[in-house]
Amino acid sequence: MYGAREKHLRYSESALQALSHRTSRIAEDSGDLPMHAPPLASPVFRRPSPARRRPASRRGLAASLAATLIASLLLLIPGTSAQAAPTLLSQGKPVTASSQENGGTPATGAVDGDNGTRWSSAASDPQWIQVDLGATAAVSQIVLRWETAYATAYRIEFSANGTNWTTAYSTATGPGGTETLNVSGNARYVRVYGTARATQWGYSLWEFQVFGGTSGGGDPLPGGGDLGPNVVVFDPSTPNIQGRLDEIFRQQESAQFGSGRYQLLFKPGTYNNINAQLGFYTSISGLGLSPDDTTFNGDVTVDAGWFNGNATQNFWRSAENLALNPVNGTNRWAVAQAAPFRRMHVKGGLNLAPNGYGWASGGYIADSRIDGTVGPYSQQQWYTRDSSVGGWTNGVWNMTFSGVEGAPAQSFPNPPYTTLNTTPVSREKPFLYLDGNAYKVFVPAKRTNARGTTWGNGAPQGQSLPLDQFYVVKPGATAATINQALAQGLNLLFTPGIYHVDQPINVNRANTVVLGLGLATIVPDNGVTAMKVADVDGVKLAGFLIDAGPVNSPTLLEVGPQGASADHSANPTTVQDVFIRIGGAGPGKATTSMVVNSDDTIIDHTWVWRADHGAGVGWETNRADYGIRVNGDDVLATGLFVEHFNKYDVEWYGENGRTIFFQNEKAYDAPNQAAIQNGSIKGYAAYKVADSVNNHEGWGLGSYCNYTSDSTIQQDHGFQAPVKPGVRFHDLLVVSLGGMGQYNHVINSIGSPTSGTSTVPSTVTSFP
Repeated sequence: MYGAREKHLRYSESALQALSHRTSRIAEDSGDLPMHAPPLASPVFRRPSPARRRPASRRGLAASLAATLIASLLLLIPGTSAQAAPTLLSQGKPVTASSQENGGTPATGAVDGDNGTRWSSAASDPQWIQVDLGATAAVSQIVLRWETAYATAYRIEFSANGTNWTTAYSTATGPGGTETLNVSGNARYVRVYGTARATQWGYSLWEFQVFGGTSGGGDPLPGGGDLGPNVVVFDPSTPNIQGRLDEIFRQQESAQFGSGRYQLLFKPGTYNNINAQLGFYTSISGLGLSPDDTTFNGDVTVDAGWFNGNATQNFWRSAENLALNPVNGTNRWAVAQAAPFRRMHVKGGLNLAPNGYGWASGGYIADSRIDGTVGPYSQQQWYTRDSSVGGWTNGVWNMTFSGVEGAPAQSFPNPPYTTLNTTPVSREKPFLYLDGNAYKVFVPAKRTNARGTTWGNGAPQGQSLPLDQFYVVKPGATAATINQALAQGLNLLFTPGIYHVDQPINVNRANTVVLGLGLATIVPDNGVTAMKVADVDGVKLAGFLIDAGPVNSPTLLEVGPQGASADHSANPTTVQDVFIRIGGAGPGKATTSMVVNSDDTIIDHTWVWRADHGAGVGWETNRADYGIRVNGDDVLATGLFVEHFNKYDVEWYGENGRTIFFQNEKAYDAPNQAAIQNGSIKGYAAYKVADSVNNHEGWGLGSYCNYTSDSTIQQDHGFQAPVKPGVRFHDLLVVSLGGMGQYNHVINSIGSPTSGTSTVPSTVTSFP
């Protein structure tokens, strides 16, 4: 391989000369770009009717009683673990329920230790049963022994007072019989809250058992506190600001797979003569409620001097919530993937290319205002959302815009602009700010058919959360402690660092915020899933990196459990600037990196990457078959970057899915054609919509191949989808990078093949 990632723009010499001529001309005169067709109309989608319902499994009474007997006998067998067994806390404790079927099935029948008595409810939804443990306990396990009338969908909830509840566990595919559930958290009150029944009868439990420590597990974890050792806070009076910025940059400039993590925070005010150069794992943010509260008379710079002018590896950094008056009138932000530019006000121009117009492979802008012109120059692709620009000079392969004031008109493929008037649904990323001297996190409100920024026109819409509602996670924190904080009802603020977890981080409470600073990194140990989100409303995941461990994980991030079916259209879960990596920093494996089961989820800017360079890299060494799998309905992806997976990069099974901008490169370390043969199909599509799907739509999607191990490999197509009236794509392209492998078609059997070494896209403007 050519020193790692230098493949990105392996133009022929003539193509490079043409691009150089074109960008030079644009740099001299950006006012002569032609205007073309009007922007694409914004998409309008309706939820399917009737609502989707997943089938429930059923068990007979004999099977239930047999399972109960076996489980009871197993409890009598001594364990081999050196750890003390948890204590049964619930037996004989006060218990109440939402209803009971008759006088012979009271709530007390479920906590009396008698497998011949039971509680059963009225035959309606929802229903609940709760037990008062008498004091706060560290709950570790729940055992439910169902009668035939069991719950297919239910939650286990914890409370300190019997009034305010947090979810410790949820499922939409309960199997009945005896269920043993490992949970974590402190509670005095524990309840089972059923929302869907397997039978026409009510809910019926032979036993409802709560196990845990007899003590309360110590005092509850506190919220708030300091931001840890890797957050650097400046105010205008701080001495030698530039010196400190330069010191961090020298450490991080080329530390692509290093352990350093930094968040640079600037209090509101004006800062003069600043040039904040950003290296790897460095985030810079203002602490005002508006970007204009924190002004640099200077620049926030990303360039590629460390890599000889090649910007295709400028990953994992960010800028947010600042106003810039660039020293020379134009700020340089020459980045690749995983480098968001959010909530920024550039009072001048923005150059997205490195010095010398070397190769570049970005990128993402959202909720920002660029008063001058944006110049991509050598950037091969870019996505801009809900922003305002003073102009846009050019595009190489794929420039996509949604909700951008001043965006160029729709003209794909020449120039390659895909332009939507608005973004159908969006909610900006939560951010840390100062209210006086108090840190708070602002959670912006959801918008529909958005256009332009959320700021600059009065008070922003959203909610402010004080820092004492967050557990401030610092290096050394364990998964057990993090889960305890979540069970207490706290949000999470991950400070910069690397966090190894030996159990999933379980986000079970609606509206929980999990916010990372400085590219905080979560590494799952022993093959666990790094994070699981329940099928609840309004969870916000933002600003962190999940790095696969050496033992294969079935998934790294799971949004909603298998079978999730709740309607979250009014308050969706958002996944923003959440990046996933398999290999590069060391050996890593995962079968599927991200699984989205919850309906209505918004994936807003992610880079899911199987490493093509670094440590622990090889076709089998960092095996990762699938990038993202979407099972939920009405899921929207805005800014989807997924690369190098052994099989499908994206698989979409849910209805009414939408993607606005997709960037992909197929895995270039495939050893030969046989390694990627997919039945009778040559190669796995970068983006596959399942044959069962009836409605799906995408705008501005590109896939590239660079089969450096065997340049004779053929890829039948970049995209695969059923031919149905409701499955539509706009502005697709495939590119062979320098002739290292070829595509035979763009989507299915449609679109011209790529050929030769000229690195010219083959395009399809409309499918079907």
